[in-house]
Order: sequence, then structure tokens, then C-alpha cells
Amino acid sequence: MRPRVCPEPLPSPPCGGRLPDGFAVELASDTHRSRDGRLMLGGSPPRLLRLGGRAVRLLESGRFTVTDPLSAALARRLLDAGVVHPRPAAFPVRDTTIVIPVRDRADRLDRLLAALRADPDTRGLPILVVDDGSKAPDAVARVVRSHGARLLVHPHNMGPAAARNTGLRHARTAYVACCDSDVVPEPGWLAPLLAQFADPMVALAAPRVSALPVAAPGVLDRYEQVRSPLDMGAREGPVVPLTALPYVPSATVVLRRRAVGAGFDPAMRVGEDVDLCLRLHGAGWRLRYVPASRVRHANRTGLRSWIAQRVGYGTGAADLALRHPGQVPPLYASPWSLAACTLLLRGRPAPAALAAVLTGVAAARLARRMPDADTPVRAGALLSLAALRGTAEQLLRCATRHHWPVAVAAAAVNRKARYALIAAAVAEGLADHRRSGSGLGPLAHVAVRRLDDLAYGWGVWLGAARRLTAAPLVPRFAVRKVGQGHRPPDAGGPPRTPGS
Repeated sequence: MRPRVCPEPLPSPPCGGRLPDGFAVELASDTHRSRDGRLMLGGSPPRLLRLGGRAVRLLESGRFTVTDPLSAALARRLLDAGVVHPRPAAFPVRDTTIVIPVRDRADRLDRLLAALRADPDTRGLPILVVDDGSKAPDAVARVVRSHGARLLVHPHNMGPAAARNTGLRHARTAYVACCDSDVVPEPGWLAPLLAQFADPMVALAAPRVSALPVAAPGVLDRYEQVRSPLDMGAREGPVVPLTALPYVPSATVVLRRRAVGAGFDPAMRVGEDVDLCLRLHGAGWRLRYVPASRVRHANRTGLRSWIAQRVGYGTGAADLALRHPGQVPPLYASPWSLAACTLLLRGRPAPAALAAVLTGVAAARLARRMPDADTPVRAGALLSLAALRGTAEQLLRCATRHHWPVAVAAAAVNRKARYALIAAAVAEGLADHRRSGSGLGPLAHVAVRRLDDLAYGWGVWLGAARRLTAAPLVPRFAVRKVGQGHRPPDAGGPPRTPGS
């Protein structure tokens, strides 16, 4: 059965969407330039850009300010490519309503409202609390009254998406900040997000949502400190499908009210945030992730509820894959890198030599596309090796996460597959332990990591079975089309999937 697709199209962004004079952009720290400044490589996935003389002069210091239509057009192009980040002037914290969906958890609501009223930026803002069918509504109402907020009540539980939409309908401001009741914003969190809306094309801005510290952290608490599913990391950037930032969680987001129309799809109980991000991007709006703004989130501490959360996240993959075909694949890689990794897995000299040939051909093709690079051959080789590594990481994740039932079935009947699965499970976990800076010991981190993946993967298969579809399990090939532009496919790390 196909899920219902939200029938109401989102409004289109303003025609042109010119950046205002005074809007500044700054070169991203991971963007590389040739010595003459005419060739740039950056963004996610990495793409090559060639600049004219004036653009080179504007970017000479690594930063420039929009002063006319030409500099505005250049800034827009570079922002969309992800090679620069916006540095807008301070935006006044006003014309914003805070919407909080809640169902019971009055103590957490009280903690959130106290934090909002203690922050000078948000102290005087209107706050709408939407009680989504609480079992103890009087406790919620008392907390709302004590902080001078306004209460809206659903007679029965309709889900967080519907609760946020109720708040959106009652808001009368240009911007709406949606905060889940189990978050605690850090002081000054709102100003960096509102500053993004100086760009008239921006519809959504989101902070970094990391785990709330606890007094006596257990194993799950320490794992969540580095691997919370809501934490999108320390790198800012545009939110674009099939990249390292394909979505942002709705635990806390700021929305341009005019851009989101009716808002979230109330038919979705999970994955509604990913769905909104994909629909906004498809409508032509820009979305920004701003880790300089920090919000803390209370993670699950009980093992049963923690596993249930991961399974729930996984079940949303089927709906998302049906609503947005090809936009949330478990694996996104170029055919040559997949073929090369498959050959390397054979573990024999002849297939390994063929994999080296494929990688060399890809490197040569990339080098030919950037003859004006400082060292074209070296650049092509590095990009090809990065693509190979990114694909290998994705294959490891698929074997231990999305497709683990298939991997386990193969391991049950084949000794080589069994050894390969064990090696993949341990290697991926140890690599993640090192990469994340986990406070757990290596073995403990690997064990929790595997439990995390087992729960999420089970949810993916459960959702697929309910929807009678294999869509959330189907990989997508990154094939460069003629005229697509200078973008080395697959040259970066793997894209994130919802809940990862």
C-alpha cells in the first residue's frame, strides 16, 4: 500500500531571490583553491568550479560582501555549491513565535520553558504550547500558565507533526521556531538561526542538537554523546538530498512561515522532518544547518525504549522512499567504485589488479576534466581514492545496518561470508570509535554500535514489509549526465540516512 502523499504543494520561493547588499559569504574551511584561484573544489559531494577574473579578485581574502547584482549572483552560485558559508549581519530576534508540541512530560516542558524565559533573546517572545492529547493535561496546563505561555489543546493524540501544524496555524509572526519538549536550548541559540533568513531563499534553519549531559552517565548516555541520531555534526552547510547533510531533525527548527504552507505532513508519525526537508528543497527553497547554534536533547536511558526509538526511526524509511523515490537510498555510489570495491572483496591478486585499473581510469578521467589544477594527476588520484573509500564505508554500513538480515543469512550458509561479516562488524565499529572520540572503550562502543544498527535495520525491514515495498533497500547509482557540470561523483563521504 502506497502512503498518502501530502496533497498541498509548498509555496515557491521569491522569483530571483537576490541576496541583499551587505550579505557576506566566507570560503568554507574544506574548500580547496588552485594557486591562481580560478579552480575551486568543495561542497558535498565535492564539485569543481571555475571562476572568472572578478570572482577571483572578490575571493582573494576568502570572504566578500554583496554590493551589486553581479556579486549577489556569484554569492548565490557559491552558496548553492557549498563552497562558501553565509556570514550575514546580525538579525534582530523578533517577529518569531516558539511552538512546543507536548504530550505529558510536564517536568521536561517546565525545564524547556524556564530556559526560554531565562534567555534574554527569547524571554519576551510568544510561546504556543500544543498539548497533543496528554493523559495528565492539568499538569501540562499548570506549567504553561506558570511561564506565561499560551496553551492549545488537541482532544486526542494526533502526532507531533499535527501538533506543530496547529502551532503554525495560530502563529502570526514571519518566523516560527519549533522546539520539542525534551530539548534545552543553550543561551543565544536563536539569533544565529534567524540570521540565515537574511537570504530570502532560506525556508528553514536548524541548530546542532546534541545529547544533554547527565550527572552519572551510563553506557547508552556515553554512546549518545557522540552518536545521537539527532546530532548532524560540527560542519555547517546547506541541507541537500544525497549529501552528508540530507536533512535536519525537527527537534528544533526555525521556519519561514510563508514557505512551509500547511507544514509537516500529519499522516507521518516518524520521518516527517525528513519529508519536509525534501519537499522544501524540491520546491526550490534553501535550508541551512548552523552548528554554532546549540540545543541539548534528553536521550533515552532505558535499553528497551532506546531500541524502540531506533526501530521506530527505521520504520519511517519505507514511507520516505515511496514519497521521494531515489532521494533516501541506503547506498549512493558510482558504478565504477562499486565494481572496484566488489573486486577488492574477492581478496585475490587478479580482481585487485582490475580494481586498481578501474580506479586509475577514473583518476585519469578526473584529471582530464581539470587540466588547470595545480597537479591534475595528483588531484584526480586523490579524488578517486576518496570515492573508493566512501563507497567502501557505505558498503560496510549496508552490511551491518540496512541489509544485515541478508548478510546474516549469507553468513549462515557460507563460511567466507561469515568471516567477512564479522570483520565488517568489528572494523566499522572500531573505525567509528576512533572517528567519534567515544568515551566508551572500543569493545563497548562496537557492541552498542552494532545494537544500534540491528535495531534500525530491523525497523527498515519492518516498514518495508508493512508497505510491501523494497524501496528503502534499493541502492542508487551516481551517474554523471552530460551537461551536468563539473562534479566528481562520489568523491566525498557517504550520505546520511534518516536516523543514522
